[in-house]
Amino acid sequence: MSERGMRVALIFALAAERLTAFYEYGQWLTEAQGASLAADWLSRSKNKLPLAERRQLSSLSDQLARQIEGSLSREAGMYTAHDMMESLDPNHHSEIAESLMAECERLLDTNLAG
Repeated sequence: MSERGMRVALIFALAAERLTAFYEYGQWLTEAQGASLAADWLSRSKNKLPLAERRQLSSLSDQLARQIEGSLSREAGMYTAHDMMESLDPNHHSEIAESLMAECERLLDTNLAG
């Protein structure tokens, strides 16, 4: 996986975790919690990113998760969160996840350009 691909995947995975936590517990993860989850996820794949970058990616995932939550009914949001979590398995194919992955790419590119 490329460096860019890893960052895009991380935004997606963190957004999935954020939405799941929101729908299950009614609370959003903090930026620090997201950065910690990012470190855990990266360590499993033997990768590392500096804390500042993990926090930035955590912030982007928060932005995406809140955008999704704000644009869908509770039921559709819960379905989307579940589908995103399922899509963390590379064998799971989902058009919803593909479109959200493209949104993660756009967020990353926009943030890097800014």
